Amino acid sequence: MSTPIVQAVDLRKTYGRGETVVTALDGVSVGFAAGELTAIMGPSGSGKSTLMHCVAGLDRPDHGTVTIDGVETASLDDKRLTELRRDRIGFVFQAFNLLPVLTAEENIVLPLTIAGRKADPEWLESLIATVGLGDRRDHRPSELSGGQQQRVAVARALASRPAVIFADEPTGNLDSRSSEEVLELLRRSVDEFGQTVVMVTHDAHSASYADRLVLLKDGAIVHDGPAGGSQEVHDRLRQVTDPDADAAGTDRRAAPGAPADAPGS
Repeated sequence: MSTPIVQAVDLRKTYGRGETVVTALDGVSVGFAAGELTAIMGPSGSGKSTLMHCVAGLDRPDHGTVTIDGVETASLDDKRLTELRRDRIGFVFQAFNLLPVLTAEENIVLPLTIAGRKADPEWLESLIATVGLGDRRDHRPSELSGGQQQRVAVARALASRPAVIFADEPTGNLDSRSSEEVLELLRRSVDEFGQTVVMVTHDAHSASYADRLVLLKDGAIVHDGPAGGSQEVHDRLRQVTDPDADAAGTDRRAAPGAPADAPGS
C-alpha cells in the first residue's frame, strides 16, 4: 500500500466504568491509502462506527494516534480539529444532513462558504454534472428524492477536494436503485478523481464496490484484504459472525441492495 492519507496506530477506546466498561477498540492499527475505496464491516458492537469516529476526528481515542494528511490529530485543540475536518475531510451520513432552507447548489458549497472560500466554478459545474443534478441545482431538499439528496451530500463532501471522505451507511435510507446510484458515484470519485473513501456498511453488496474490506470483531481487525464480490463479502462476514455457519448462499449481485445475513451496524 502507498503512503496512507489516514493512519491510525494502536487505537484504544472504552466506554463506561468498572463492571459496565465496554472495550470498543482494542489496539487497532490501520491505514487508508490515496485513491482507494475501503469498506469497514463487522457484527453489531464490533467497533466499526467507533473506529470511523476516531479516525475522522469526530471522537478522540483513549490511546493511540491518528494522522490525517500528515497532521496528527492528538496535537490539535478543538478549534484546529474542527478546521481540519472542514478543510481536509468530507462526510456522507445515512441521514443526508442537508439544510432545508438552502438549494442543492447552496448545500454543495456550504463547507466552502463557512470557510470563507469560493467554489472553483469549473469544479462546481463538474461536480453537479457528475452527480446528475444539473436540472435540480435550484431545488431545496424537500423537492428532491432521497437518492437525489444523498447525491447532493456526496457532491458536498467532494466540494473542497478533501484528503478523505468518510461515508457512514450512505445507502441506509435509500431504495435499491438510489443505493446503486450513490455507490456508483462513490466508486467514480475514486476512479476518476483519485479520491480516498472509507465507508462503514452492513451490506455485502455495498461493500463489493470497495477495493478493500476491513472486518472488525470485538474491537479488533480480524480481516484486511481485497473486497471481492458480494458473495465473498457475505461469506467472510458470516465467518466472523458465526464461524460454524454454512457459508453457502446465492450471489448478492443478483439482488442489488439486498441486506447481508448479519447484524446491523
